[in-house]
Amino acid sequence: MLCFPNAKINIGLNVVEKRSDGFHNIETIFYPIPLKDALEIGETDKDIDFEITTTGIDVEVDPRNNIVAKAYELVNSEFKLPSSKIHLHKNIPFGAGLGGGSADAAFMIRLLNDHYQLNMSIQKMEDLACQLGSDCPFFIENKAVYAKGKGEIFSPINVNLKDYHFLMIKPDIHISTPEAYRGIVPKPTVKSVKELIQLPIEQWKNHIHNDFEDSIFPNHPELARLKQELYDNGAIYAAMSGSGSTIFGIFKQNPKIKKEWKQHFTFSCTL
Repeated sequence: MLCFPNAKINIGLNVVEKRSDGFHNIETIFYPIPLKDALEIGETDKDIDFEITTTGIDVEVDPRNNIVAKAYELVNSEFKLPSSKIHLHKNIPFGAGLGGGSADAAFMIRLLNDHYQLNMSIQKMEDLACQLGSDCPFFIENKAVYAKGKGEIFSPINVNLKDYHFLMIKPDIHISTPEAYRGIVPKPTVKSVKELIQLPIEQWKNHIHNDFEDSIFPNHPELARLKQELYDNGAIYAAMSGSGSTIFGIFKQNPKIKKEWKQHFTFSCTL
């Protein structure tokens, strides 16, 4: 059985306070996009719990220790699964703020549920996914949501970008979560992104902001330059996604591509 875990972007991201457990409370909009990995599962007659292979972008950790393997082991701890073979083809870049690893984990849970007919509810799958990462549960239902808390508390949001074109640029910059938070100064929001997202998209530029840009752009000025280039190229909204290094722009027309944008993706949203 085969599935295609998709990425997401963050539209706005406010870091509102530091928690007593050392994490931060945020608020953001998660929006699914059609940039996808491929994940396949089948059964094997080998006397093992599972084996996992990968292709595409290099997965730097041992495949048996990556987040897909952790998702399998989590489900297997509750449902003794048959011996399985898993293959992940990686296309969503790492360290990009696109949630690729979280998507792979959540889709692994969904795939196991479907393939082995485990009859887990949406809530059950979200509870399992939450153990693997704050944004993992988002990919269970895979619909645009307003997220708060650590990014795991969702409420429905009415936003539809299917009539728009996207251009994403992923420079050769990897930003770790500790680096992203190092320069963050949490502050309560004056007006929630849940309200601001209802403004006409032409007004987002002046009202919807990613707080991580304030801490990351001074150390990586190339990202600020790319954001401005997207606006110069006709974007009606441009921002960094999450705490990663992807800069995305939303356009009314198909954007022009510059040859120096080596790793870029263009698409129209269909999710």
